[in-house]
Amino acid sequence: MEKMRQPFQGVWNIVRFNRQFYVLSGGFLLLLLLAANYPDASLQIYSLIVGLLVLLPIIISLAVSYYVYDLSGLYQLKWIDDGVTEEQHLIVNINAGFDETSVLLQHKFPNAELMVFDFYDPEKHTEVSIKRARKAYPPFPGTKTVITGHMPIADNVADKIFVIFAAHEIRNEEERIIFFKELKRIMNPAGEIIITEHLRDLPNFMAYNIGFIHFYSKPTWQHIFQSAGLTVKKEQKITPFISTFILNK
Repeated sequence: MEKMRQPFQGVWNIVRFNRQFYVLSGGFLLLLLLAANYPDASLQIYSLIVGLLVLLPIIISLAVSYYVYDLSGLYQLKWIDDGVTEEQHLIVNINAGFDETSVLLQHKFPNAELMVFDFYDPEKHTEVSIKRARKAYPPFPGTKTVITGHMPIADNVADKIFVIFAAHEIRNEEERIIFFKELKRIMNPAGEIIITEHLRDLPNFMAYNIGFIHFYSKPTWQHIFQSAGLTVKKEQKITPFISTFILNK
């Protein structure tokens, strides 16, 4: 499974899908560099200080992203080894328009049926990064387009439901609760829902600065789970920046 991802694939995806940010930052740094060559000493100092304030967060965020997505073993899926058994017949993987994990789960659960749902809505999810990601990574074969409040599957049938870096894209709280209630409906009584997310916490603030606002805090997720009638069976840290919640009915 290690060979299924290329070196630097994770951090490169971040750069190319958000290239407008890096182009603008590069242009701004170039202007500061030009200003630093101006004869006025005070302007040189201010330019260097501002340049460092712009450059350091970018370097830190890319370094953390490289660690998380390329070095940590996140996509080797060893963190779910304890839950792999021969008794699992149906695995559901849900994404928000960018699917890097279905092919990995197919290899992880070779004897189970894999259903893949995509709740991407171009009217709600207008980020250009998602559009670029969808072009770079075509949908997994057989992927079904769904809405968050309805999964086209019977009650109590899914053994494991994976939602990896996708649930936070549901920005409305009521919609998130409805979504998790729907996951509870399709999960069998002995099944599990596996939610993997960055959290709005100190490590992610240190790594991504104000970008951590796009994530949700642990108490927010706990409120959503409880409101949907789900219990946190286990919480595990894949890295200091990534949390996985394993949920039961």
